[in-house]
Amino acid sequence: MICHHPGDDLLLSLAAGHLPAASALVVQAHAERCTQCQSRLRTLECVGGVLLDEMEPATLSSQALARTLAVIDAPPERTAPLKSRSSRSERPSLPAGMTWPRALEDCMATPWRWLAPGMRWSRLKLPNSPDARLFLLRIGAGRSLATHTHSDTELTQVLYGSFHDGRDQFCAGDFDAADPTVHHQPTVKTESECICLASIEGRMRFDNPLARAMASLIGM
Repeated sequence: MICHHPGDDLLLSLAAGHLPAASALVVQAHAERCTQCQSRLRTLECVGGVLLDEMEPATLSSQALARTLAVIDAPPERTAPLKSRSSRSERPSLPAGMTWPRALEDCMATPWRWLAPGMRWSRLKLPNSPDARLFLLRIGAGRSLATHTHSDTELTQVLYGSFHDGRDQFCAGDFDAADPTVHHQPTVKTESECICLASIEGRMRFDNPLARAMASLIGM
């Protein structure tokens, strides 16, 4: 049972296209598994459509049509050929029974890399947002991520396993939003490893200097 969901502010921002790219993918990954949030998203999208219909029409400048036609008639810019979606063999390995979120189908992913004993990470590369910070974190059973807070917002979707951090317990399917007011140490339950999808705006601020240095090296 999914117990933790994104708030309506995040869902509304997703529906309006206002979320940063990495954050949007984390919320989308949650909505894939959560019928409650799928329903809320549809409602918010309908409300947004009604509000657009009720807005006063804007007056276009006399040159608007000419500028639009000029853009249409202009020769297309040269662009690099699109890369195909990453194949399953190129993705980092996952535990048996865990599926790759559909929201990440267009993302390239690095292999699992060492973070600390019993911990691995993979960075996801978004096609149109190369600087976005989106990570998979794979933490072994009973292991704890170093205590930290955040300079901005960190969104987390639990894909596999579970963890607790002193505030609550988060299981597969659960969503968490952490900001500078949250100071925690996520600890994985002893029964199984835990894999999370996390977007990071700003930086994670670790208490431990060594953890701080490692986070800086990998862009967290």
